[in-house]
Amino acid sequence: MAEGVVGLVVATLGAALATEAASFGWSLVAKEAAALRDVFGKIRRSKAELESMQAYLHEAELFKDTDMTTAVFVGEIRRLAFQMEDVADEFTYKLEDCKHGGFAGKTRKRLKHIKAWYRLAAKFQEIEAKLEDANRRKKYYTIRPSPAAKSTSQGKGLHFTRDEDLVGIEENKGKLVKWLTPGAGGDGDDLEQSSSKVTTVWGMPGVGKTTLAAHVYRTVKLDFDATAWVTVSESYCLEDLLKKIATAFDVEVDVANVEMRGLAESIHDHLQGKKYILVLDDVWTPLVWSEIRNVFPTSNCIGRFVITSRKYEVSRLATREHAIHLQPLKARNSWVLFCKGAFWNDVDQRCPPELQELASKFIAKCQGLPIAISCIGRLLSCKPQTPAEWENVYRGLDSQLAKDVMPDAHMILKVSLEDLPYDLKNCFLHCALSPEDYVLQRRKTMRQWIAAGFIRETDESKTLEEVAEGYLVELVNRSLLQVVERNYAGRLKWCRMHDVIRLLALNKAKEECFGKVYNGSGGTRAFSVEGARRISVLGGNIEQLSLSGTTQLRALHVFEKYINVDLLKPILTSSNLLSTLDLQGTRIKMLPDEVFDLFNLRYLGIRDTEIESLPEAVGRLQNLEVLDAFESKLMYLPNNVVKLRKLRYLYACPPSTSEAVNVGGVKVPNGMQHLTGLQALQFVDASLEFLREVGDLTELRTFGVCNVRSEHSADLSNAITRMSHLFHLEICAAAENEVLRLEGLHLPPTLSWLGLTGQLEKTTMPQLFSSWSHLDSLTRLYLAFSSIDEQTFSGLCVLRGLRFLALREAFGGRRLNFYAESFPKLTRLWIRGTPQLHQVVIEEGAMPNLVELSLRDCPKLKFLPNGMEHLAALDKLNLEDTLEELIQKLRQKRDSNECSKDVMKISHIRNVRVIRSQNGLLERIR
Repeated sequence: MAEGVVGLVVATLGAALATEAASFGWSLVAKEAAALRDVFGKIRRSKAELESMQAYLHEAELFKDTDMTTAVFVGEIRRLAFQMEDVADEFTYKLEDCKHGGFAGKTRKRLKHIKAWYRLAAKFQEIEAKLEDANRRKKYYTIRPSPAAKSTSQGKGLHFTRDEDLVGIEENKGKLVKWLTPGAGGDGDDLEQSSSKVTTVWGMPGVGKTTLAAHVYRTVKLDFDATAWVTVSESYCLEDLLKKIATAFDVEVDVANVEMRGLAESIHDHLQGKKYILVLDDVWTPLVWSEIRNVFPTSNCIGRFVITSRKYEVSRLATREHAIHLQPLKARNSWVLFCKGAFWNDVDQRCPPELQELASKFIAKCQGLPIAISCIGRLLSCKPQTPAEWENVYRGLDSQLAKDVMPDAHMILKVSLEDLPYDLKNCFLHCALSPEDYVLQRRKTMRQWIAAGFIRETDESKTLEEVAEGYLVELVNRSLLQVVERNYAGRLKWCRMHDVIRLLALNKAKEECFGKVYNGSGGTRAFSVEGARRISVLGGNIEQLSLSGTTQLRALHVFEKYINVDLLKPILTSSNLLSTLDLQGTRIKMLPDEVFDLFNLRYLGIRDTEIESLPEAVGRLQNLEVLDAFESKLMYLPNNVVKLRKLRYLYACPPSTSEAVNVGGVKVPNGMQHLTGLQALQFVDASLEFLREVGDLTELRTFGVCNVRSEHSADLSNAITRMSHLFHLEICAAAENEVLRLEGLHLPPTLSWLGLTGQLEKTTMPQLFSSWSHLDSLTRLYLAFSSIDEQTFSGLCVLRGLRFLALREAFGGRRLNFYAESFPKLTRLWIRGTPQLHQVVIEEGAMPNLVELSLRDCPKLKFLPNGMEHLAALDKLNLEDTLEELIQKLRQKRDSNECSKDVMKISHIRNVRVIRSQNGLLERIR
């Protein structure tokens, strides 16, 4: 993991060097130029040294747990890298500071900083000397690890399946046995019918992939002529892998002396005409299969292959649908497995009544992860079976090193981390700093990764945001994060980290000085900030943290709702290089002045706080990239916000503005056109001055504007037409009856999310909808108060890529028609507030992929939509504030004599809910 630290420092030094040309473009005095050249020269040497060291550090990670000398050296490199980062950031700040102010002011600053240049150069030289000294001592004292030690450090050992671990596998075992047994599934036993199938079992570390595969392997191996089980290293060698396969299949060949081609031919000849099965356990890349698949015969034989992996991309190797995504155990099976481990020596393996509450707490901590349940069960089996003893174990579970409590789980995560690129490791450990069971939002997580410097542009074709989203998807595909929900387009929306994975990751974060969590409990000596670069406050009084002597923190995340602002001040003062300050959800009303001295601050999160205003001092935060004040009480932005030239994301709107009746956005000062790097701007009050400036923000991907009046329409249309990269657009009128005249609006083809709140001009509405025919990327459309009638609604059918359509008091007609082949990709349809709607007609072939239909506040709708029976994919029907007459029909049983046509329409729908918003009642009919 030290290479992750070094990678960040290399990026920091690279950024400092990037300013070199600009710096020497000034008219420098000779003394200043010499001092700067000295600093830049030392930065260049330090960067080159650290780049050379990264490859070594990655290798060192594999065996530093077994070699104390290496571990000491890696720790020293980490500390020196931190020092380099601090010096580089201070240098960059002072260099930037010289560029601001008038000519006389700049000159005074530059002369004043000459001493600083020499001091920083000396500091770099001192660190460089320490680096050389550490390298010399490492070479002198290092004992080169043996291959066996390295193999042990990689956590590769023999896998044994014990009977007590076989819990909750019946369904998946049945599938695997059916897929693997020759003759099952229509293969037949005749060897003349060639057959080769690949089955994959994948899931998060420790979920029981090997246990399931091993049990099934033992069950079916007697049905085969040749069997082999091979564990694949993540850094496998093709020749070694073939030797292991040959040995496992008992191929009669001298594997030590035969060349690779002869080895492959021997395996092929040995399996010819046989029924054979090969299990490849813990495969890390699909490349493994593509390199060896041609070794195995496919004619005149039956071959079965089982591949276990923690990666989604490997699971796709399966034949057709022969992939099993193994999930954590359900509550009942978790209890059974726990009791088998904790009470293995008891005849009935039952938990005593006095321990059941504590047992439930241990099981809840494991969240269904078999390896964790087994580890904790075995740990408790060695303890006296008393509530006091078990309570002691539970209290120390989080604070003890995970490798002492759950050694098997620790080793599994260690191997996963070793396989991650260093920047992805940083992203993963960042997620672990959130509270237990915390739901990570895709966009916020990506913004924080970017601001922290974890994300770098890999090539010119991808933005930082696209790289960050790719990292998040990769962590999910590696089973290190779990999907909580995907959006209407199938895109990752929320995810979380399994508690056991998080516990192990937190210990790694602490060990690597990446970060620590603080909960304010445990006495004055319970928390040490030594070495921590990031602190996450999960609860409790922050007085201990305030008094702990925090220095040079890079990130402070506060999840505690009520904090004493005065106790924040010493933390901020001693950590003037802080780059992330996230106070989302705290009840603070004002930011302390010390915040605005944080020259290195890149992320300021005050979302959902009580803050009503920001001072002009915010303009001093010259490195700020993210200002997130969404749903705070902020009503206006200070004039100096236009000085934040590095700002990429600006979110500032009062609560409940988005997708609601407009209550106004945030007032912004003149000069917003200077923030040319902005990617997101939400929600801003419209004014003629602002709308004439915002067109210069051509890099915007997200734009939300409120309080739009008819007279703003032309300027708004002109501005949006210039935003060629726009992805998400929301326009909210000043009032429900305000007409949005958007006939001149040209939307970019990149648009995916469009929300319009306000009346649309009736005479030009058909032309407006027709102009959207090129929006192939548009997946979500929200219309409110639009005054759409029966004729104009059909114009929306040009949006063939739409997946989510919401009409909120937008349709004023009596009959709503969905014609055949309309909205072919739509998955969600919300119709709300249609007082005149009597009938909905869905022709066969319309909306074939609709999964959710929501009808709300449709007082004259006495019947369910005609043609609803054609919606074969429909899974959820929500009826909110609907006629009681219709509800009574739906309550009838399908097989009763009084069964209505409406009951038959919903017979194929799994989830039908009736909601009454006034009294908060919810009834599930089916």
